[in-house]
Amino acid sequence: MYHGTTTVGLVCSDGVVLATDTRVTAGGFIAHKRGKKLIKIADNLAMTISGGVADAQNVTDTAKYYSSTYRLEKGRPMPVKAAAQVVSNMLFSSRLYPLIADVLVGGVDSTGGSLFNVDIFGSLNQEKMIATGSGSPVAYGILEEEFKEGMPVAKAYPLAAKAIIAATRRNVATGDHFDVAVIDKEGFRELPEAEKDKLLAQFTSHS
Repeated sequence: MYHGTTTVGLVCSDGVVLATDTRVTAGGFIAHKRGKKLIKIADNLAMTISGGVADAQNVTDTAKYYSSTYRLEKGRPMPVKAAAQVVSNMLFSSRLYPLIADVLVGGVDSTGGSLFNVDIFGSLNQEKMIATGSGSPVAYGILEEEFKEGMPVAKAYPLAAKAIIAATRRNVATGDHFDVAVIDKEGFRELPEAEKDKLLAQFTSHS
């Protein structure tokens, strides 16, 4: 189970940034230090997951299926809102025996970058900046001070990393490491380890 988790999503002038920690917990037990909570759905789409591992993987696999089918049938990438609606429908339809998953859906389409949060009951909310999970109060402390609407991806991804790193240091259920991805007109790009190490050194030295 992902009982901890901190995830961050930011909409930028030229794309979307998503970031997560990597600690997987089962109660007070750390089950995995490098869990993958940031999932590429398509070249223009990605999701962050928290909740039960199997349930969250079910949601991402379903989103990948519908995204691939849409591209094959329509000849163009699935819009971000449509992908978020698929996730919303899936969680809403299982609300009486719920899938334990809280999801951020972010990406780029013909309307630009957009970001949606879908909760366990399928509620769908569009956001410009969001943090979820047990470390979100810490992440929001940084994001609300430093995030500006319309900021470029180049400034937003270090900010997202800073928010996650702060949460890993101040929330026991968040930790170990972090993942950051950028989705823009060039597609999906996840930060390599060397780049993450630089950000980690930069922000831990200042805390």
